Amino acid sequence: QVQLVESGGGLVQAGGSLTLSCAASGRSFNNYAMGWFRQAPGKEREFVAAISVNGVSTYADSVTGRFTISRDNAKNTLYVKMGSLKPEDTAVYYCVARHGIAVPTSANAYVYWGQGTQVTVSG
Repeated sequence: QVQLVESGGGLVQAGGSLTLSCAASGRSFNNYAMGWFRQAPGKEREFVAAISVNGVSTYADSVTGRFTISRDNAKNTLYVKMGSLKPEDTAVYYCVARHGIAVPTSANAYVYWGQGTQVTVSG
């Protein structure tokens, strides 16, 4: 069982940076693959990035080179550092987790979801 709580969302200017964090509660944090999805109004939920228990990461094409996902297993915390932000990045960002090594990009592969945190990028 894992509980996920996101923080760090807010309002930022285009071209700026923002770092989101996700605090995971529960035992054996190191046994979970974790990641981020996002959903903008009127759009489907989309994959952003994920990282395995071994530190192997994968990114959506739309954020590659701008976002960096990381995890601190000692602190039971997941991060995504977002740079060169664009208005198109405006969305609710969700922290997700699943038990195991794989880091799939489909939403239904992740059983644990946070409530989300709003990121708004102004033009």
